Amino acid sequence: MAKLYFRYGAMNSGKSSALLQAAFNYEERGHRVLLAKPAIDTKADTSISSRIGLERHVDLLFHDDDEVREMILAACDTDHEPVSCVLVDEAQFLAPSQIDDLLRVAVLDGIPVMAYGIRTDFQTVAFPGSQRLLEIAHSLEELKTICRCGRKAIFNARMVDGGFVFDGEQVAIDHVGEVTYESMCGACYLEASGGRLSSDVVAL
Repeated sequence: MAKLYFRYGAMNSGKSSALLQAAFNYEERGHRVLLAKPAIDTKADTSISSRIGLERHVDLLFHDDDEVREMILAACDTDHEPVSCVLVDEAQFLAPSQIDDLLRVAVLDGIPVMAYGIRTDFQTVAFPGSQRLLEIAHSLEELKTICRCGRKAIFNARMVDGGFVFDGEQVAIDHVGEVTYESMCGACYLEASGGRLSSDVVAL
């Protein structure tokens, strides 16, 4: 049975590079793959790009209300050879229902799906897509990177114009100011946030 895989890690853990390497490995052996990503990820327009300079155009862009399974099956239904794997970048931005569709593609349609993404946002809160993947994926694999101190990074700290921020929307699209992220271990994140985690914020 084909499976749904979730390969996750903090920012800069090589997720996009690993995806592009997996695509290369399949194609080197004569297999066809489909590359996809959420349309909200505009950093490389209609491509998947890695920090080490690898880049490739995607076959599918998923918008918020798209029926992911239908789109994948339509792309598979061509005169080309069968699809051996679907590779999805930035999967944290997909809706839970779209993640469910990825599972259906694997289980009902027999096409392995490899989803790559980050677990939590800059406030240590799980993205809805990532949470669903953690709940239903057949296989979970952590891609590791290190913090500035040398320990394993598990959190993603947001910086605006060079300073850390711990309030704001989960997704910073069209944000005022230069938005960057730094991967951090728990100790360095708590130091930067003054010991604050998202659960410390009390709803009024």
